[in-house]
Amino acid sequence: MNPALIADLFDACRRNDAAAVETLIDTDPALLDAADARGFTPLIIAVYNDAADTARLLLRRGAAPDARDAAGNTALMGACFKGYAALATELLERGADVNARNGNGATALTFAATFGHGPIAQELLRRGASLELRDQRGKSPLDHAIIQENEAMIALLLPYAENRN
Repeated sequence: MNPALIADLFDACRRNDAAAVETLIDTDPALLDAADARGFTPLIIAVYNDAADTARLLLRRGAAPDARDAAGNTALMGACFKGYAALATELLERGADVNARNGNGATALTFAATFGHGPIAQELLRRGASLELRDQRGKSPLDHAIIQENEAMIALLLPYAENRN
């Protein structure tokens, strides 16, 4: 794969230039899931940069929604970390694994709970996100909300935790 094309593609993803992304993918379809040294794919780059049009294009063209960067993070985890609710929903609708875990054992719900993104956490829970999955430190998403002293997130998560008992 041509490194210059990959660089151009990633730049277009950062800028949300869906037309340029489409042209580049038409030129070389293998670019769709190309990865850089950190494991970032075009979809992960687009999501981290809130490039919704580009992310949607990539998903429509068949980008793997659960591709992982070198740390094991998925595009859904990035959307949950950053608080991009519409992108999180789009990824879920395109088959992203709601309970995928990164290299530290964190899930998308862990990120939503830690960073206080209530609407995203609610959507994840609605789609089957588990409160049982713990990270390498043994912390659940509810534990992270408690550590952050985020009362709204605790109030959102607690009924789901109580219902499992």
